[in-house]
Amino acid sequence: MTRPPEGVAKRLRSKAPALWLARLSLSHFRNYTAATLDLDSRPVLLTGPNGAGKTNLLEAISLLAPGRGLRRAKAQELQGLGAEAPWTVAARVESAEGSHQIGTGRDPGGSERRAIRIDGRNEKSQSALAAILDIVWLTPQMDGLWREGASERRRFLDRLVFAFDPAHAGRVSGYESSLRQRSKLLQEGRADPHWLSALEEGLAERGVAIAAARRSLVTRLSRAILGKTEQGKADSGFPRCGLSLEGDLDRWLEEGSALATEERLRAALHDSRARDAQLGGAAVGPHRSDLAARHLEKDAPAGLCSTGEQKALLIGLVLAHARLIAIERGRPPLLLLDEVAAHLDATRRETLYSEILSLGLQAWLTGTEPAVFDPLVGAAQAFAVAEGLVGLEGNE
Repeated sequence: MTRPPEGVAKRLRSKAPALWLARLSLSHFRNYTAATLDLDSRPVLLTGPNGAGKTNLLEAISLLAPGRGLRRAKAQELQGLGAEAPWTVAARVESAEGSHQIGTGRDPGGSERRAIRIDGRNEKSQSALAAILDIVWLTPQMDGLWREGASERRRFLDRLVFAFDPAHAGRVSGYESSLRQRSKLLQEGRADPHWLSALEEGLAERGVAIAAARRSLVTRLSRAILGKTEQGKADSGFPRCGLSLEGDLDRWLEEGSALATEERLRAALHDSRARDAQLGGAAVGPHRSDLAARHLEKDAPAGLCSTGEQKALLIGLVLAHARLIAIERGRPPLLLLDEVAAHLDATRRETLYSEILSLGLQAWLTGTEPAVFDPLVGAAQAFAVAEGLVGLEGNE
């Protein structure tokens, strides 16, 4: 890395993060037999050739939050090649509230359930991790979000909701499980009407709760994007993304109360039994909603914008989400950015770095070329990654 021009350095002054990883340790994880990084609160730069293991490090960190991580991999897929001992990921988290030791790993019994340990105690649920830290990420696989099907956008939105409402994950998985059960009963043609009604009662209750949580976040996130938070104007330098939810259930919530929407959904499920028995699934519900986005400055749907504009919209949205977490929860999230900076021009890269530092969060950025991170010299800590090995790279 070379030192940035003095003007750039002055604009990139950070404030101390309120939460960061002070140590990260991996064992038998992907291409890492063992690795430990000791860290301070500054952003973390990971550089090295493709295939060295940079994304694997980000994936390991993403598993310190509820869910299946940034690749949505099964627990067995994370196991190091030829390793007999189960993989583990552990970290020491520092925050204004104190220090926590957290860890996760493959269940020694061989199940897909991840083991969770916090401050020396085994936890039954992944949701316990959400009380310690929040993690937001952006990967190259998400670049096509505005062009792909609605299911990917729903999954993306639900991930954003989890940061504020960890119980949302259980509602979504419970809803999906009940929906599959109902579809099976309908297709078999021998369902007890009373049992179906009970399933549909639960689907209506969970479904409206899911839709309401999504709607609440979209409303608050839109305010953050438009700079209407309590902190005043929040202009990230990226194009503003207008958000809305599209679907019958979302429209019903706009038209009436949650209780009235539950009744409408329950009736719709009952009336569509014959249709759903033929086609599967259900004609209405939160699984039919879509997250719509517009480039506000151009007044154009995100899906019709250029590839570069779509990426900039997505980055701006993720940064707004991180701002909202910091404001509402009183602590910033960890931000994982995989190969993001390399696809931005120099001006937008500087804007991204300025935003990261002004938010006061520990961001983890990967790239193949150290030069793209030149403006962060002195404001970040750098590590070289090569074939599952991590070493310091000229930190200042």
